[in-house]
Amino acid sequence: MTSDAEFSDLIEPYNTRLPFTPAVVVLPTTNRHVQDAVICAAQVGLKVQAKSGGHSYSSNGLGGKDGSMSINLQSFQTIQLDQSSGVATVGGGVRLGNLADGLWNQGKASVSHGTCPGVGIGGHYTHGGYSHTSRNYGLAMDQVVAADIVLANGTMIKASSTAYPDIFWAIRGAADSFGIVTTFYLQTRPAPSSVTNFQFPLNGVFDSKAKFTNTFLHLQDVAKNASVVDNKVSFGVYLDGYGTFSLSGAYFGSVADFNSKVKGELLRGLPSSTSTVESLNWYDFNVKVSGGSTIKTPVTGYDLHENFFAKSVTVPESDGLTANTMNALYDYLKTAGGVEYYMIINLYGGPGSQINSKDTNFAAYNDRDSLWVLQNYGYGAGSINFVNGINNAIIKAQPQTNFGAYLNYIDPTYDAATAHKLYYGDAVYSRLAALKKQVDPQSVFWHPQAIGA
Repeated sequence: MTSDAEFSDLIEPYNTRLPFTPAVVVLPTTNRHVQDAVICAAQVGLKVQAKSGGHSYSSNGLGGKDGSMSINLQSFQTIQLDQSSGVATVGGGVRLGNLADGLWNQGKASVSHGTCPGVGIGGHYTHGGYSHTSRNYGLAMDQVVAADIVLANGTMIKASSTAYPDIFWAIRGAADSFGIVTTFYLQTRPAPSSVTNFQFPLNGVFDSKAKFTNTFLHLQDVAKNASVVDNKVSFGVYLDGYGTFSLSGAYFGSVADFNSKVKGELLRGLPSSTSTVESLNWYDFNVKVSGGSTIKTPVTGYDLHENFFAKSVTVPESDGLTANTMNALYDYLKTAGGVEYYMIINLYGGPGSQINSKDTNFAAYNDRDSLWVLQNYGYGAGSINFVNGINNAIIKAQPQTNFGAYLNYIDPTYDAATAHKLYYGDAVYSRLAALKKQVDPQSVFWHPQAIGA
């Protein structure tokens, strides 16, 4: 309860810009506890959200508003690999670093997931889940083969492609609106013996508009070139207000193959860089991209917080980004005026992409046709207006393009209708809304942008 000493720690948000105070925080240790909590909430009219790792950009694990029931899954820490099937049974409170550690130590197994070790499996695996493995493995959600789910009426089901297939479809994209996943069943694969990690910080890209635009357009040409790019290649660009423009990624093959097949074309004509190309085993690769010295994270007492505002833009593969758009973006970024920001532009599509090999019949995830996904991130005073301006500069420069947004980089300033259209599109949202009326007619599972909100 709110008077308990532990309460303030449990409700401290990852994004300190959005603190919410739930009516109650539930700390279940069994599935039955979760079921009872959901039934209780429904009876007294409380809205419910689960908290897995708590990294929601909009603090949805706390309800996305004051006065909800937050069901904290920190006790659900099972990681059990079936050596014969390769299916891992994983608790709904497991963080990504501990997941990677557990699968490696139990059988040198791997799954696709993001790079931040402290992110919880819950939101990540039910709203997409991108990393440098995704063009090769698919999104995190694409490896979910079944899930134990508590529904709004308190019943417990195990959903898969053959049992409760509509709910299984819906929870891979919109689980926060349909139930609480207490256990995930993930199809793993043998970890690659080595991964080639590459980093190319490019010098002076911001020196001129022409250099900025031509650098990106070259990378875009390479990204679409099937003679260079297949599903073994992943890369992205990081840029910020300090003049950084860095190209990095992973190649699922040897350093020699990367150097001979990819590196030359990737860097052709680009500004000079200090190149780092190294071969790492799977575990060490995960540590490297985490930016830390370990991927293991504490089960309780996790204490990482930031104050930020973030948005995203998904760029259709059929359009890409034009020279006019990159010129407009350059002009806008030059107006930063002391606002601390960064952008990450990741390649989702291109030849061989396993993200785009599936469609919206596979899961309730609309973004299966993007070439790039941009994450735009700002800190401190002025960040909301400045980051909104990044998106506006891109969208206004390319009015012919139907841009979208990525679910895990959720922007809480969108009204519900806008969020539904950007994150799901009309067809997927319509199907989700119809199912919501069937399985959660009272909207027990709710936050400001939930299905049906």
